[in-house]
Amino acid sequence: MHIAAELVALVVTVLVVTAVARRLDWPPPLCLIAVGVAASYLPGVPEYRLSPEVVLVGLLPPLLYSAAIQTSLLDFRKLRGPIALLSVGLVAFTTIGVGLVAWAVVPGLPLAAGIALGAVVAPPDAVAASAVARRVGMPRKLVRLLEGESLFNDAAALVALRTAIAAISGSITLWQVGLDFVLAAVGGALVGAVVGFATTMVRARLDDLVTDTALSFAVPFVAYLLAEAIHGSGVFAVVIAGIIIGHRSPAILSGSARLASRHNWQTIQFLLENMVFLLIGLQVRQIIEQVANSDLPLGTIVGICAAVLGATILTRVLWLIGIGTVKRITRRWAVTRTHVWPWRYSAVIAWAGMRGVVTLAAAFILPADTPQRAVLVLAAFVVVAGTLVIQGMTLPGLIRRLRLPPPDPAEDALQEAAVLNDMTHVALARLEEIRGPNDPPEVIGRLRDRLRDRSDSAWEQLGRQSALAETPSDAYRRLRLELLRVEREQALKARDNGTADDVVLRRVLLRLDIEESMLDRDDAEPAGTDRELRTPATTAGSCKHLTHEWKEVEPSARDSCPACVKEGTTWVHLRLCLKCGTVGCCDSSPRKHATQHFYDSRHPVMRSYEPGETWRWCYVDKQLG
Repeated sequence: MHIAAELVALVVTVLVVTAVARRLDWPPPLCLIAVGVAASYLPGVPEYRLSPEVVLVGLLPPLLYSAAIQTSLLDFRKLRGPIALLSVGLVAFTTIGVGLVAWAVVPGLPLAAGIALGAVVAPPDAVAASAVARRVGMPRKLVRLLEGESLFNDAAALVALRTAIAAISGSITLWQVGLDFVLAAVGGALVGAVVGFATTMVRARLDDLVTDTALSFAVPFVAYLLAEAIHGSGVFAVVIAGIIIGHRSPAILSGSARLASRHNWQTIQFLLENMVFLLIGLQVRQIIEQVANSDLPLGTIVGICAAVLGATILTRVLWLIGIGTVKRITRRWAVTRTHVWPWRYSAVIAWAGMRGVVTLAAAFILPADTPQRAVLVLAAFVVVAGTLVIQGMTLPGLIRRLRLPPPDPAEDALQEAAVLNDMTHVALARLEEIRGPNDPPEVIGRLRDRLRDRSDSAWEQLGRQSALAETPSDAYRRLRLELLRVEREQALKARDNGTADDVVLRRVLLRLDIEESMLDRDDAEPAGTDRELRTPATTAGSCKHLTHEWKEVEPSARDSCPACVKEGTTWVHLRLCLKCGTVGCCDSSPRKHATQHFYDSRHPVMRSYEPGETWRWCYVDKQLG
C-alpha cells in the first residue's frame, strides 16, 4: 500500500509541477529538481533511494527506446561521424580529463577512482538534451546530433566505468579496455539488430492492437537484458532495436497501431523523464548526510565539487574547439573540400552538455569501499544540477545571441504540401488503374475530391494574405467541428435516454473521435516567417523547366486575380506565370485560374505570388523547385 501511495504521489507531483512550470514558462526539469530537493527535507516525506538497478534496468531502457524509435535512420547515417566523435571520443576525453582533475584535488584518491568518476560524469543525458532542445528551438541538425550523441554515449561511459572499477581493485591493461569496449559494442549491436528485426516480423503479423502495444512495451527490456546476459552493452541493444523498429514501423504497422504506439510511448516518455528529474532532487538529503560523515573540511568538499563541475564543462568545450580546428586545418589540404560547421554551431554543441539520471545512477554503482565515495557521489550530483542550471538556463540566450535559425514553420508547411501533392498524384493515378466498370462513379468522384481537398488544404497554409477572411479548409474545419459537437450531444442524449445500446453508442462516438482527430491542427504554430520562403534543398526538384533562367516579367496584376475580378469570384492565394507574367488564383480557389492558364498557354512554370515567397512549381513535370 505504501509503495502504491508513493508512486501516485510521484506522478501527481510531476503533473502539477510541469503544468505550473509551463504556465510560468520555466524549465520543467529544473523546477522538478528544486521541488525534489525541498521535499527531501520535509518531515514525513519517505526516502526514495534510487538504486542503480532501478535506473539502469527499469528507467533507462524505456527512456532510450522512446527516443530511439523517433530517431531517423537516414539522419543518423548522415551524422554517424560527428555522433561517433561525441559519443565515443568525447566520452573518453572527458573520462580522462575529469579523472585527472579528481585525482589531483581529492586527497588520497587513487587514479582509477578518479577515472571512475570521470566515466560517471562523461555522458550527457538524452532526456536533458531533448527537453532543452525542444524548448529553445535549436536547428534540427543540431538537435539530431545531440540526441544521437546522448543515445550512444551511455554505452561508452558505462564500459569505461566498469573498466575503472575493475582497475580500483586490481590491474588492467589498455588492450583489455579496448577489447572490453569492442565486445560490448558488437554484442549490443548484434542483439539489438536481432531483437529489432524479429520484433518487426512479429508485429507485421499481429492484428490485435492490445497485443501489439504490449509487445512494444517489452522490447526495450528484452533487448537490454539479452545484451547484458552475453556481456554486451544493453544500451547499444536498446538503441539499435529502437532505431530499426522506428524505421520499419510505417511499412509494417497499420495506422491504428502506429497511432496507439505513438501516444503510448509519448505518455511513458513524459512520465518517466520528468519523474527522473524529481527523483534526482529527492536524493539530495541522503547524499548530504553521507558527506557529513566525511573527514574532509567543508571548504575542501566545495572546492572538489566546483573543480569536477568545471572540468566536466571545460573538457567538452576543449574537445569541440580541437575537433573544429583539426577539421579546418585538414580541409585546406584535402583534395575534396568537406563541409565544416561554423564555429557558432560548435559553440552551441559545446554548451549543450547537460547531465542527467545516468550520471547519478552510475555514481551509485561505485563500490562501497571506494575511497571518498560519498564525496564522489556528491560531486556527480553537483555536475548534474550544475550543468542543468548553468548550461540549461543560459543555452536559450546563447542560441538567440548567436542567431541560430530555429525550424521554420512556413518551410515545413511547404515541404508538407509538396509531399502531399506527390502522394495525391500517385494515388489518383493508382485510382485510375484499379477502378472497375462496376465501381459507382459517385464513389470515384468522392475519392478524387477527398484526395484533392487534402492536398489543397496543405497549400492553403502557405500564403500570408488572402482575399478571403479564412481559407476554404479553415472554413470546413470550423463548420465541421461545430457539427461534430452537435452530433456528439445527440449521441449523448441517446445514451442518457437509453434509446440505444451502450456498445452501439461507443462505436458511434469512436467514429466522431476519429474524424475530429483528423481535423485537429496545431493552432499555436505560426503560419508565417520573416524570412523569404524558398524551396528547401531537401524538397527541391530539378527539371529543364525549373533550371531554365526565366527573364523578369511584368505581372498582370499587383494584388488580385484579374480573371476572378472579371468573373466576380474570389481567390485564396495568387500565383505568377514566369513566362508571361499572368497572375492567377491557386488550386484552392474556386476557379483555379493559374492551372487553367497552364492548360491554355502551356507555360510550364509558375511561382508563388504571395509576399515573402519565391518557391516555384512546374506543371509539366509536377515538381517543386
